[in-house]
Order: sequence, then structure tokens, then C-alpha cells
Amino acid sequence: MPSTRTHAPRRALVFDMRQLGRQAGSALTQARTIPAPDDLRLELIGVPVGTDVALEVRFEAVSEGVLATGTAIAPIAGECARCLAPLSSSVTAGFQELYLYADGRHDKHDRHDKHEKHDKYDEQEEQDAEELYYLDGDLLDLEPAFRDAVVLALPMSPLCREDCPGLCAECGTALADAGPGHRHEAAADPRWAALKQLNDTENNHQDRRAGAIDLQEG
Repeated sequence: MPSTRTHAPRRALVFDMRQLGRQAGSALTQARTIPAPDDLRLELIGVPVGTDVALEVRFEAVSEGVLATGTAIAPIAGECARCLAPLSSSVTAGFQELYLYADGRHDKHDRHDKHEKHDKYDEQEEQDAEELYYLDGDLLDLEPAFRDAVVLALPMSPLCREDCPGLCAECGTALADAGPGHRHEAAADPRWAALKQLNDTENNHQDRRAGAIDLQEG
């Protein structure tokens, strides 16, 4: 299936559903290469803004709206969570969302207003309603579902390699570069410093006595 390159990020994620129609069971698949929008990232890793993202979506008409099932393949760049070295890779994100027809969008609220005096306000139900996706006429805006899917697919602790040994706790050198022989002498316990000083003083006294004896005997 040919993939078209769309330049405007917002327009790239808006699909026209007129070709699909509203006949339940009809389906339409579209593939696009889009520039990555901003803010697709976590603390250590993200999708560079403007890089090419391969997107393929299957739209299916159902009785209440359009079911969108898609896959996005995006390049990612960031730094290793262990050694902080720069890294680059790609991530594949899958998603499936139902977009409701906007025709009956206000029906539920109208019925709620009529019975507001008799029914207790259901906060959870209202919150769930706000999380639903709707078509804007014949247009389906995939950006919110796309963003959620890509960000959730990003690794929380990205690694330059699975067995990355990280950094030396003493000097901060990357252990992968330093090699297996990299180590530091153990620091002296400060609690023994006074005793060591006492021993050194005693040894000096003994050395001076031995020297004095040698002179007398000589």
C-alpha cells in the first residue's frame, strides 16, 4: 500500500471518513508518513520533532461510530539510563480507539438535565464521558490517541545495551569503556587514622632508641 508524506503535523493526523461511509461493516485502510509532533517524550527518551513516523490505520464503520486500529513506527533518541551515553532506536506503538458519531453527543446531557432534580450527579460517569472520542462531522482527529500510544510505548529506563554496566561509582567513568580491570584502592577508614598516627609515632621513637643504642655500642 502506498504511503503518502504529509507535511503539516495537525493535518497529517486528521482523516476524512466520507470515503468510509456509515454502513456498518465497511472498512478503509490508510498509510501515511507524518512528521512527529512535539512533546512525544519522557525524561530520558523521546521522538525527535519533525522526524518521519510511519503510520498505518484501519478504519471500520460500526453502529455508533468508527473504530480506528493502527500502528505507528517512530524513531527515538535520548540517553542511556545507566551510563548516560547517547542512544537512538525506534519504537512501535499500537492503538485502538472508538470514535463516536457527533449526532447524539448532546442527547445524554439533555436527558441528564431533565432528571437532574431527581437523580444524583454521577461524577465518575461525567469523567468517563469526557474521555470519549468523537468525530467532527466527517473528520477523525487521530492525534490524541496517537500521542497516548507513542508515549506509553517509550521505555521508562532506556539502555544503550541490555548488559550496560553503567558508571563507576568512584570516578564516573563509563565501565564499558574502562574495561574489567578498572578499580580503585579502598579508602582508609577514618576511625583508624588516629591509631595509625599513634603507631607511626611509636615506631619513630623505637627507631630513635635503636639508633642511640647503636651509637653507644659503637
